[in-house]
Parts: sequence; structure tokens; C-alpha cells
Amino acid sequence: MSRTRYLIAYDISDARRLRRVIKIMEGYGDRLQYSVFICDLTGAEFVAWKEDILDVMELTRDSVVTINLGPPGTRPIGNLGTPRHLPTQGPTIV
Repeated sequence: MSRTRYLIAYDISDARRLRRVIKIMEGYGDRLQYSVFICDLTGAEFVAWKEDILDVMELTRDSVVTINLGPPGTRPIGNLGTPRHLPTQGPTIV
């Protein structure tokens, strides 16, 4: 199965919804920053993630940004300060 690496950032305006989004994100990827995750997902996993997030979001108040980084390991991610350990291959769903 082919995977695509996504950088996903969110801004959720309600504390209850935020906790739910964090729980969803932790199930799909690895945290880079407080509201930024890196997720290596198949097409089906991306669709499932999107459905899970849309079930929680308030579309008129919250936002989630996805950035397609291509296949895992093909585009280096730079870092200044404390390094973040990124998955090098394989599934990241816990």
C-alpha cells in the first residue's frame, strides 16, 4: 500500500472539540508541535481521518490545514532547536 506524508495543523476554538481532535490526531500520526502533526496515510486512511475530523469540527469556527508532502522519506523536513523524531517508513496509525 502506498502512503503519503501529510503535515496537518489545526486551530480549534472550543476546548471540548480540541480534546476530541487531539485524540483523533494521535490515532493517525505523530505530534511535531502543539497543534501540528505528521501523518503517513494511505488513501483510505486519509478518507477515514477526514471523516473523523469533520464529525468533530465546527466548520464556521474551526480550521484544519493539510499539506501533502509526498511519499514518506522523500522530502526532508528541517528543524531548528529541539529535534523531532519523524517516522521513516510504514504505518503510523496506533
